[in-house]
Amino acid sequence: MARVLLLNATFEPLQLVSERRAVVLLLAGRAESVAVAEDPPRCRSASMEVEIPSIVRLHDMVRLPTKVRTPPLTRRALLLRDGYRCAYCLGHADTIDHVVPRSRGGRHEWTNVVAACRRHNMQKGDRLVEELGWSMSFEARVPEGPWWRWRHLADPDPLWAPFLPRAS
Repeated sequence: MARVLLLNATFEPLQLVSERRAVVLLLAGRAESVAVAEDPPRCRSASMEVEIPSIVRLHDMVRLPTKVRTPPLTRRALLLRDGYRCAYCLGHADTIDHVVPRSRGGRHEWTNVVAACRRHNMQKGDRLVEELGWSMSFEARVPEGPWWRWRHLADPDPLWAPFLPRAS
């Protein structure tokens, strides 16, 4: 099932929703269609047929927190932040590594965790980067702003482009 971009009343992107959820929002009168692709898919029932839009906008404003909240640190979020690249060799990363190992007092937080390939993670073990003479290709940091999560969209719908922030 394809995804539909859900916009706030102020045209800010909120999230991606399923086609079914978008149709429910339209039929309930809580949202309006903003953009529909050429030859869109249709949702049919016994009494009606609805074109499934690519973008829907809520009628009522959803308040977002004014203070940018640090997103939760998960394996998936970390790999997205680092673009699935190993901090040590820039190869494909599939594990996470604590820059200062937890056994040495390192904390499990954004500024101490990077993505790493399995080989370098095993070689590093519980040692510091300096002890091995390695260098990191990029620094561990907290994701910036509330829109960092949109960077992972590999092939977004071209109709979404005016509404999504540019990746930093």
